[in-house]
Amino acid sequence: MNHIQKFIKKFKLNVIHIDGVPESYSSEVYRLTLSNQQQVYLKIPFNKVKLYREFAMLQRLAGKLPVPRVHHYWEGDDEVTGALLLESIPGLPITGVIPDKLAYEIGSLQAQMHSVNMPGYGYDTPDGFHGLPDNNWRSYIRWNFENCKPICLDILEPGLYERCVAYFNKAYSTLPEPDSPCVVHLDFRPGNLLVQDHKITGIIDFESSRGGSSEIDFTKVNRYIWERNPATREIFEEGYNSIKTLIDLKRTLPFYSLYDSFCGVAWCAKRGINKHKAFLNENLDELKRITNPLDEYIR
Repeated sequence: MNHIQKFIKKFKLNVIHIDGVPESYSSEVYRLTLSNQQQVYLKIPFNKVKLYREFAMLQRLAGKLPVPRVHHYWEGDDEVTGALLLESIPGLPITGVIPDKLAYEIGSLQAQMHSVNMPGYGYDTPDGFHGLPDNNWRSYIRWNFENCKPICLDILEPGLYERCVAYFNKAYSTLPEPDSPCVVHLDFRPGNLLVQDHKITGIIDFESSRGGSSEIDFTKVNRYIWERNPATREIFEEGYNSIKTLIDLKRTLPFYSLYDSFCGVAWCAKRGINKHKAFLNENLDELKRITNPLDEYIR
């Protein structure tokens, strides 16, 4: 708690109560109650890259999507990463069964986000927008997968690892052209969507967001909504198509589901397997489901 006081002092806050936010898996997040009873959120990202990435994206999306307003931003010093002081949006994260009306609204919201154009494939930095080499989205995806392979090799059972690599290589070669660079969240899931009175009031946690192809952004929707209640997919797609034409997910979704889970295993290894055991097992189950037996699409 001592390091939190440094941010409280920096932002000149009169805090009467501090609550941790347990659902935050990467950054540190605290709900602060101020002396005037106002509540705000203190977010301390894992590193400065994520700090600025979220700050810049929230600035870009202000007035376009229901994102939290940034009250204060500090880039930190040699001792601490830095932090964001964020508005408290009314509502709670989505849990449980998702009714049709909410599924439609989730689809519409994601389409609104994907309708925000980016200057290229890449992400914001304090020195300006950092584009990918040759603005090549697919080369970035392969590069990231290759970086995860040595880590996953030490964790995955050999047969599963080989099936994952074979699936990736075959599916990668058949992908259609990616769509134009737009805002992608990369963790668009019920836990990052706030609702009140059965309506979406906010979308949070943009530390992984960037300019990318929308094709990457449906994996969490698939895992946490469609796979648990398949009937929601058609309703979601109707909501999405009411704003923007949905890409053909037939080829891209299986590929990115594997890619997301494979990278998720590597993430757990880097952040601590014991600390993230449940998420590791979740990703392992996804990889086994996708590759065992190998889908006819891959053979």
